[in-house]
Amino acid sequence: MIEPETPPGARATEDGTDFTIWSAHAETIDLVLFDADDAEIATTRLRAEQAGWHHAFVEAVRPGTRYGYRADGLFSPTTGHWFDHSKLLVDPWAIAIDRPFSHDPCLSLHGFDTAALVPKAIVTTLDEPGFLEPPRFAPGGLIYELSVRAFTILHPDVPEHQRGTIAALGHPAVIAHLKKIGVSAVELMPIAAWTDERHLAPLGLTNGWGYNTVTFMALDPRLAPGGITELRDAVAKLHAAGIGVILDVVFNHTGESDALGPTLSLRGIDGVSYFRMHGAQLANDSGTGNTLACDRAPVQRLILDTLRHFVRNAGIDGFRFDLAPVLGRNDHGFDSQAALFADMAADPLLADRVMIAEPWDVGLGGYQLGNFPARFLEWNNRYRDDVRHFWRGDPTRMGDLVTRIAGSSDIFSGQKSRSVNFIAAHDGFSLADCVAYKAKHNEANGEHNRDGHDENISWNNGIEGPTADPDIRAARRRDLKALLATLYASRGTIMLTAGDEFGRTQHGNNNAYCQDNAITWLDWAGRDAELEDYVAGLARIRAGAPHLADPQLLSDADVMWLAPDGRRFEDKDWHDPNTFAIGMRLPGITVLINRSPETVHFADPPTEVGPRSVVFVA
Repeated sequence: MIEPETPPGARATEDGTDFTIWSAHAETIDLVLFDADDAEIATTRLRAEQAGWHHAFVEAVRPGTRYGYRADGLFSPTTGHWFDHSKLLVDPWAIAIDRPFSHDPCLSLHGFDTAALVPKAIVTTLDEPGFLEPPRFAPGGLIYELSVRAFTILHPDVPEHQRGTIAALGHPAVIAHLKKIGVSAVELMPIAAWTDERHLAPLGLTNGWGYNTVTFMALDPRLAPGGITELRDAVAKLHAAGIGVILDVVFNHTGESDALGPTLSLRGIDGVSYFRMHGAQLANDSGTGNTLACDRAPVQRLILDTLRHFVRNAGIDGFRFDLAPVLGRNDHGFDSQAALFADMAADPLLADRVMIAEPWDVGLGGYQLGNFPARFLEWNNRYRDDVRHFWRGDPTRMGDLVTRIAGSSDIFSGQKSRSVNFIAAHDGFSLADCVAYKAKHNEANGEHNRDGHDENISWNNGIEGPTADPDIRAARRRDLKALLATLYASRGTIMLTAGDEFGRTQHGNNNAYCQDNAITWLDWAGRDAELEDYVAGLARIRAGAPHLADPQLLSDADVMWLAPDGRRFEDKDWHDPNTFAIGMRLPGITVLINRSPETVHFADPPTEVGPRSVVFVA
């Protein structure tokens, strides 16, 4: 792609500001400046330059100036063109915006002026970046997935004005909790500015997760009222405690949705170039109405600039890519050797960053677990499913469980596992709900319980949902501890979702993206302190047994698999659905697993392992 004369976005100089944006099909692009009262004060026509770049230098425009664009051209949605001069468009390279996005049906009406409805980008001058240090996280550590707002909004030790914001992550009480349970890196669910899906407002709901991004660099003002500086300062405090920061980023679609969605940014700038079309319709490989064309140069440039921005200006350690196959999609399917992956690997700022793929989308051939480039870690849903099947008591082969906790060598080739092992994540049941609900309960989402997955590989131990029965409560606690111990006993990288260490519940809701309320907010005051202390103990065991965390795939010389009577496992044991117990002996530690409802005596080392339990023996 031919470089523009000035970098894309708004770049302030001593004399004014350069504005640069890319569109191959716009007939005209106008820059619109606004005053503090949201009134338009000036309009400047950008000059079309080579290769689709448009540019204007405006004298006397200083940092803090608010602006947007209007693009004109063909309006023909069936051919991918949504040009409408009445639509104010947010700069996709904006560093900051002046307010959150708010859905309004008028944003979709052709010819309706939306200047009053759309956030304005802010001309922003960034401080000189500090020294870039190597990532704090290395494979084999514990990733702690969290929603900034849900994690901090009820935290009693965080000052009220910081609750629900990124600044809260740097509070000493938050950092102390992370250290207690052995967190190596926090993974922040999307913090870039997003908008609500159009069906939520009539239901009185809002998107609390953020997987409906509109701008990629501009942070959502609700989470980061201090902008990129707030993120940088929180990262610095976490780094000082030895904790890395990974951003969950959404480059598979934008919040502009399907053909009936709002025109906010890329759709109005050049929809047919930024999005993938299938005939007369927007492609929907993301399941959210549109799909970014990541095989095209302008989209690649926007993605790479975004990643560089967060590394350079906030010290971010890595990225988790939502619905990551979209990054490697072209007109023929997924390509693990896609140019975007190569550019990430070759970029000086990105080459050493942690890269994590969610290796599936809803498009054709969208399930790509194990197929990403070697530098990527990958969310492993087969680990999740096989561990749940085992502890639910399904006739699962012991070999399935062992393959997962040993690094999933059947999925990942090479010498090291690239698995991110998890049992629960933001999407789906919480860990505690896995042992308390057999079925989803999403009535609060307003879709008559039709949304969310129907199969959760979960169980309720006898009664659906809350119960005062002491035996059922004890069984659930036992199962929860077994799941947590299995996770901490697993080789390679492990991931825990915030609150699962102290028994958070979403009351059976397995699709709580639209529940920005007590359903998803962590109940710090009511948390299960005993369970939290148990997890802290698991963290200490894992920290003292480096062979548990080592992502190196195991050979026969590295591990011994033991039957309760002390003999080595034989072929018949691996395939016997009635095999309920096994020992994993690694240098310095042995992990004993018993799924049966009875206590099992292990001969080597001599240990009593209670029903449905995991025991570590040094």
